[in-house]
Amino acid sequence: MNHSRSDTGAPHEPGLPPYQVVLAETDWGSLQTAFGNGEDLPGLLARLLEPDPKVQVTALSELGELVHHQNTLYEATAPVALYVAGILTHPAAMTLRPYRGVPIRATLLNWLVSTAYDASDEIVGRTERYFPGFLAHDTIVTAFRDLRPMLYRAVAPFLQDSHEDVREAAVIAAFILAEHPARAEHRDHLAAHARLVLDTSGDAPNRHVARKALEAWGHSLPGPEPFPEEPWDRGPHSDGRGDLEPPF
Repeated sequence: MNHSRSDTGAPHEPGLPPYQVVLAETDWGSLQTAFGNGEDLPGLLARLLEPDPKVQVTALSELGELVHHQNTLYEATAPVALYVAGILTHPAAMTLRPYRGVPIRATLLNWLVSTAYDASDEIVGRTERYFPGFLAHDTIVTAFRDLRPMLYRAVAPFLQDSHEDVREAAVIAAFILAEHPARAEHRDHLAAHARLVLDTSGDAPNRHVARKALEAWGHSLPGPEPFPEEPWDRGPHSDGRGDLEPPF
């Protein structure tokens, strides 16, 4: 495949396709989901742009069941992730979640975090221990991992967001997506964000991701965390259902 090149001879990375293009040009019916093919996905994706936040959050939760059921990636997961990343700047992403007054953008970012985590170096490395050659045979996970540079570019504008929930979700997503070698130059900058998460965040899974990022990138770690490490459930796995209930 040919790549366009800059004047210095370096290839340009492909940009994130507009969400309208992803929606219109993906053959959804040919893609596998957890419960058949993806023919219903265009309607669900369109509901993410509805003005009612309950409709948006319910749609995102239903998407999780179809393309991220039991923390598994499917053929339809990658294009859904591209669509979700593509609407982060849409006005509908600023709708406030029920009961919490937090932008839906934070929920979208957390969905990307949860999905990307299950294609992360940490999870893939654990899987490889039990199933050697896992990545060589699982083209679905490999294809998703190849999207990490594009997804990183979509979340990076929110690393300094004025809303704490949006900012932390973007930062955690960036840690996972910057594992791709094409984003290695951002890791030292992200290390400062990781230390801030460890200093200020009360979210244990997010703190876990921050610590793992610092460790993988060769940075010194603070003292041990005050909770035990559980190998398979320390990652961020949020489908947004809790956004439909009062925070009691």
